[in-house]
Amino acid sequence: MTANGAKALDTGAPSHARVMWDQANWSRIAADVKRLQMRIAKAVRENGWGKAKALQHLLTRSHNGKMLAVKRVTENRGKRTPGVDGRVWSSPAARWNGMLSLRHRGYRTMPLRRVYIPKSNGKKRPLGIPTVVS
Repeated sequence: MTANGAKALDTGAPSHARVMWDQANWSRIAADVKRLQMRIAKAVRENGWGKAKALQHLLTRSHNGKMLAVKRVTENRGKRTPGVDGRVWSSPAARWNGMLSLRHRGYRTMPLRRVYIPKSNGKKRPLGIPTVVS
């Protein structure tokens, strides 16, 4: 409790990365990414391969594209399952810093972690768990 009777929310100053992740306008980010994806689809439909490639380049290097990609991977049902690299981005600050670390130069693909999960009929199906960084 503070002097005026209000309850204190947090102790200490939050990190810049955590604040940036928590205060992101997700509806606007999703709309921007969807708009770019629609432009890519339209360019492909019209056989504008050069335009489609340029738009893909723009999307994969855009801040919003990276933000939404990290959000989709780290805020789903399997968010606590690590890939082959053993890393999990569980805090908002880790997600923000991870998003900033996504680069095209020096990118090396890594294998998926293969896990077999049970199906309702008793059999098992394969599930590939990707890494968050390479």
